[in-house]
Amino acid sequence: MNYIHLLLFLLSFNIISCAQKHPDKKNATHSEDPPLYTNALIHESSPYLLQHAHNPVNWYPWGTEALEKAKNEHKMLLISIGYAACHWCHVMEHESFEDSTVAQLMNDHFVCIKVDREERPDVDQIYMTACQLINQRGGWPLNAIALPDGKPFFAGTYYPKSDWTKVLKHFIRLYKDSPNKLQEAAQQVTEGLAQSGAVNLNPTPPSYTMDKVSVSFEKWKATIDFKEGGFNRSSNKFPLPSTWNYLLRYAVLDSNSQALEATLTTLDKMALGGIYDQLRGGFARYSTDAIWKAPHFEKMLYDNGQLVALYAQAYQQTKKPLYKKVVYETLEWINQEMTSPEGGFYASLDADSEGEEGKFYVWTAEEIKSILGKEAGLFMDYYNATLAGNWEHKTNILFRKKSTEQIAARYQLSEEAFQKKITHLNSKMLQARNQRIRPGLDDKILTSWNALMLKGYVKAYRAFDEPKFLKAALKNANFLVQKSIQKGYKITRNYKDGKASITGFLDDYAFLISAFIELYQVTFDEQWLQRAKALTDHTLEHFFDEASGMFNYTPDYNANLVARKMEVTDNVIPASNSEMANNLYQLGLYFHNKDYDQKAKQMLANVSANVLDNPGYFSNWANLMLSIIQPPYEVAIMGADYSVKRKELDQYYLPNVLLMGGKEEGSLSLLKDKLISGETTIYVCQNRTCKRPVNQTKAALKLMNIDELQLTN
Repeated sequence: MNYIHLLLFLLSFNIISCAQKHPDKKNATHSEDPPLYTNALIHESSPYLLQHAHNPVNWYPWGTEALEKAKNEHKMLLISIGYAACHWCHVMEHESFEDSTVAQLMNDHFVCIKVDREERPDVDQIYMTACQLINQRGGWPLNAIALPDGKPFFAGTYYPKSDWTKVLKHFIRLYKDSPNKLQEAAQQVTEGLAQSGAVNLNPTPPSYTMDKVSVSFEKWKATIDFKEGGFNRSSNKFPLPSTWNYLLRYAVLDSNSQALEATLTTLDKMALGGIYDQLRGGFARYSTDAIWKAPHFEKMLYDNGQLVALYAQAYQQTKKPLYKKVVYETLEWINQEMTSPEGGFYASLDADSEGEEGKFYVWTAEEIKSILGKEAGLFMDYYNATLAGNWEHKTNILFRKKSTEQIAARYQLSEEAFQKKITHLNSKMLQARNQRIRPGLDDKILTSWNALMLKGYVKAYRAFDEPKFLKAALKNANFLVQKSIQKGYKITRNYKDGKASITGFLDDYAFLISAFIELYQVTFDEQWLQRAKALTDHTLEHFFDEASGMFNYTPDYNANLVARKMEVTDNVIPASNSEMANNLYQLGLYFHNKDYDQKAKQMLANVSANVLDNPGYFSNWANLMLSIIQPPYEVAIMGADYSVKRKELDQYYLPNVLLMGGKEEGSLSLLKDKLISGETTIYVCQNRTCKRPVNQTKAALKLMNIDELQLTN
């Protein structure tokens, strides 16, 4: 685009995102002296914003006050975006934003706005897209400079102090001497923002076949690392749960052994790697190497909610004890460290403690020996710890290479005895770790991320029939109903310290709708399905774009940015549009709503070419394509023993089944006239046609052309 050429004259610094290492800098600890400075962020609830409330920079939160100030004083906007668990955000704060000389330069010439990207993803989307357009890359911290009306003309990521000062002085001079050039650049970037990610209505929906999906996988599998899991990369492997959820589903529906191998290898390697907290449970955000050993140590709720669901479903398919262990340990960590007394789930744990990334999680050999004594050797062997250390500064990340069987044989122990010993040693190590200074907790509660964790709890309950998982899910669901859903089914995005202050975005609706659909399938309590429908109708009224057949990310009552964006590509978190398309399709079946069904299929048609060409970035869309190719079985369980029969079905991974039912027929048309007095019956329906009712789960499975041998292989 021509604006890139225009911007070449502006500046060209190397940029380093939060996802990269910078060898010469470490985050310093903050002084405990009384603060010398206080800015407008002191009134915010976001932990990330509060971290900057005592910077000498005169920060404002995103809002009317800051934007009006910029216009009235004819100052540029400086918009700095990050999040609480971002290591390099902390580094830049210490180097530049805590420096009074740099702060004076910023305060004198800019209105400075600090944004928590997790609270305001709408703002982050705009300026991250600008950064990617200008630099062909992005990351956090994200620092954008814009005209007083918010139109950006520059965006970059991390800068060391000396470079940051050069950036500021360069644009101060340009704003004074060549304002027309900046205005022209801002206009062109803004036009690029409007064009970026635009989706056109496809008037001729294509046909979908499993053969086409299989051809797509054959092309895609060349990028898969079948040895270490994930995709062929030399560094920075991300879990990408949406991708593996799709491949697990595809593998089972198409009996594709390679897709299953790729998925299970990835799940095995992640669970054994340093990306997984071997002592406490839970996954870090990504691995900085190709073998899942060295994590970027921050732990995010959105990853772990999706991964719990994925491992639970993989357990249903394989019955691997490792997968059960991951789910139980991760949910124990969530319960103990990431759950508020009200039942909400906190956002993240920082990568840093005591000013060092990962310090909370790593061990020297001397530390292990002092804690475990003569049994330290076995522990170190099991977790690949060495005297010299397997990571930085002679420290060790705990990760596994050999199987429990191999290590047990070396120490002449049965697997059962060895596992008991490791459990005991882990407990001693965890007790010692709990005495350390802990990483910072971001205790804000985000609706969309809570919905992902809620769904993870429900999937875990379905796989393991563990009552405490359902109890936690229901507590969280009721918390969200009370605190996040307002009058008229308006959702708020955030909750902290008793208040919610930000209007919800499409992902908040999409993931909550999905979680409520899932919750209905284990409770058969229609309130969850009715709430899902009401929230869907709200999105159709306020987010839906008739011209494209897609959903905007922001509602029409909160569309005050320089561009209105749509989330289409699936990444670590599925796109809000793909999740809404899946929701519409499922609710179309539950409520026999043709409009929902048609909208879902139109949305898929709009991106169908991308789905087949690049399923890695359209994996949740690909899930919908599978549903259309092989329509779900609508399985109604009616009668007093409905819960027993549901639990029997949930012993298996059934990727194209929607459950419904209960003791009474309720209001769903699919359940009408299906209750037989004195019996518990199972109806297997598809495409609005039901087969004869049966009383046994095995008989129902056969009606779905599934037998137990298929389900366990």
